[in-house]
Amino acid sequence: MAESQSTNQIIMIRPACFCFNTETAVSNAFQNDQYAVSSSANDIQQRALTEFDRMVEQLRSHDVHVDVVEDTSIPIKPDAIFPNNWFSTHSEGTIVLYPMLAANRRLERRDDLIRTLAQRYNVTAIIDFSVLEYRNQFLEGTGSLVLDRINKIVYAVRSPRTHDAVVEQFTKLLDYQKPAIIFDSVDHNQKPIYHTNVMMAIGTHVAIICLQSIKDETKRKSIVQSLEQNGTRKVIDITFEQMNQFAGNMLEIRNNQGDYLLVMSKSAHNCLTDRQRRSIEETNTKLVYFDVSTIEQCGGGSVRCMIAENFLTQTVS
Repeated sequence: MAESQSTNQIIMIRPACFCFNTETAVSNAFQNDQYAVSSSANDIQQRALTEFDRMVEQLRSHDVHVDVVEDTSIPIKPDAIFPNNWFSTHSEGTIVLYPMLAANRRLERRDDLIRTLAQRYNVTAIIDFSVLEYRNQFLEGTGSLVLDRINKIVYAVRSPRTHDAVVEQFTKLLDYQKPAIIFDSVDHNQKPIYHTNVMMAIGTHVAIICLQSIKDETKRKSIVQSLEQNGTRKVIDITFEQMNQFAGNMLEIRNNQGDYLLVMSKSAHNCLTDRQRRSIEETNTKLVYFDVSTIEQCGGGSVRCMIAENFLTQTVS
């Protein structure tokens, strides 16, 4: 039985100390450095909390199961709001832990959260790649990896945060097609894209991708062919400008009725053309968006980064 592309249960981390992360800004061009010199860190935190809470409320109003986990105030973790980078879950009962480039992001890994998941859900294995940090080999979860879970295909953009060897280890241990589709992608300034999930997203019947960021024409064509899966999935091409508004940082989730929801930020939704919106909606997918402007400008990640998908099955009590 094929795995579902999306889930109706998600995990989100409510931040305790959200602020501009100078360690990650070196490789994340999406962070707005104006926040680095802000004199009101508390104001940024409060604005992020407001955006976070409203997003959770809206998701629940769409009948999506959201588990909110409170961040711990010590140690300070500026990017705790982006949990999809340090762990992922998989329907066969596997939890994967990932090696992170920035030292202060490694503090986000929480044994207590993993223990809670193991108590509430059927967890059969925990794969821990985090030891590879000592080799300077990194792979930042479903930021580095965009997964076609239905067809078991891994897409990954090379970057300081995404090491080819770790990608291939993932495909082997999680039984994805080998080799993984690893490629180069750049922004409008020819700077490498830091995470795959800011330039592409894959749903059940639709895929979003910034094709002009892939300079290798042969690779570009092969990726489109792979995404289309013999016509079963519609590919929506976005521009550099749209990618800069986080239009690539979308995620398909489902509500408890099984409806497909493509969640994104308000800036991502607003930059889409009417034709693009219609094309997505024609696949029986509803567009749902949230105002997370402080989070995405300060943190350099948007709605997709804020969501850790939970594909585990609940333990029968």
